[in-house]
Amino acid sequence: MEDVVSLDARRARRFAAPAAAAVAAAVVTMVVNPTLGASASAPQAAAKAKAPTAKNVIFINGDGMGAAMRQAARLHLAGMGGQLAMDKLPVSGQLTTEPDDPKAVVTDSAAAATAWATGEKTYNGAISVDVDGNPLATLGQQAKAAGKATGLVTTAQVTDASPAAFFSNTANRSAQDEIARQYIEVSKPDVILGGGEDWWLPAGSAGAFKDQPAEDPSEASKGTKGDLIKKAKKAGYSYVNSADQLSRAKDGKLLGLFANEEMFQQRPEGQGDVYSPVVGLSTMTSKALSTLDKNKKGFFLMVEEEGTDEFAHSNNATRTLQSMQELEKAVAVARAYVATHSDTLLVITGDHETGGLAVEESDAADESGTGISAEDGPFSIRGSEKSFYIDWTTSGHTGVDVPVTAAGPLSDRFTGKHANTHVYDVLREALTRR
Repeated sequence: MEDVVSLDARRARRFAAPAAAAVAAAVVTMVVNPTLGASASAPQAAAKAKAPTAKNVIFINGDGMGAAMRQAARLHLAGMGGQLAMDKLPVSGQLTTEPDDPKAVVTDSAAAATAWATGEKTYNGAISVDVDGNPLATLGQQAKAAGKATGLVTTAQVTDASPAAFFSNTANRSAQDEIARQYIEVSKPDVILGGGEDWWLPAGSAGAFKDQPAEDPSEASKGTKGDLIKKAKKAGYSYVNSADQLSRAKDGKLLGLFANEEMFQQRPEGQGDVYSPVVGLSTMTSKALSTLDKNKKGFFLMVEEEGTDEFAHSNNATRTLQSMQELEKAVAVARAYVATHSDTLLVITGDHETGGLAVEESDAADESGTGISAEDGPFSIRGSEKSFYIDWTTSGHTGVDVPVTAAGPLSDRFTGKHANTHVYDVLREALTRR
């Protein structure tokens, strides 16, 4: 905690001088023209009194989702004149994504999520620690301190980089068993739903999902922190591992693990690629919302579709679009909740772009070879006889800006172009404002 306190102290000093100057200027105004000063203070007080407040925050990450991926999904799922559910939100903007890494200019998911969760840039691979490895206060911790319920939903391992940054601190994103331990013993999110059972059980102790499955023999229990599922149960969590168990789970703390690792098999087309989760992202999101909604002080929920990133790494456009469709279903669930809960801030974005994806015309003269530069398609455009191709330029991440759309209290703060740390600034204000 000393590192967090000193970080807050540094921030306080940084803003102390401007704040003092503003106070001094206000005093001068009152002295020179007391009437003007008095008339100005009343509207300011009224504006402050009417400032929107957010009881709940839903933050949705389409991992690896850049503008072109959203465009490809829009054409395929909604048509040339249509809109995705995520694009119907009233506020839109852009986020830059570069990390604070001496060896990189393009972020990974860990550094990007750390920027969201803590407001601080850090190096690739770091989970909510600064560039010196010191732990940073996270939005998950701050939401809990404000009395709110917290939760995470993902089709990745629940301990993967993006959700981990909101609820844990570690210098190495690969320490997923340590991240799981911190969930249960330290940050204690009320709802944890996704994949990654392998990290919750020690080697040789298979759980609901057997070791070395045929679809991926490399998957097997590998934890080093003991039986964390048993520890979770002792800590008051209900544990589920199937769709039926999830549907019947009662209110209260909930842990659901639905795969050894990710809830799909990420490979190039026709090479064992499978997207068929035990429980869909939208179903997990709906269950999380109905559970967290019971908290009278509100909640913070982080939702993530991982297939949009993993299949883009494999340059698998078919599965990437399928993952986008599942993300859209989860967005629809969130929008339905917001429609009846106007005190909820909903934010949808991506941590970075993956694959250098481009939407191209169907042009036989422009089909570009094999490997990373290969094109996928054609893909149909809904309601049209036209089609398009998806072209890839890399199997990694790129440094382009990512779109952000938002609705609800404080959503207007996302208008324009911002660093990804801006997400933390807005969400923290929403979660901690009294």
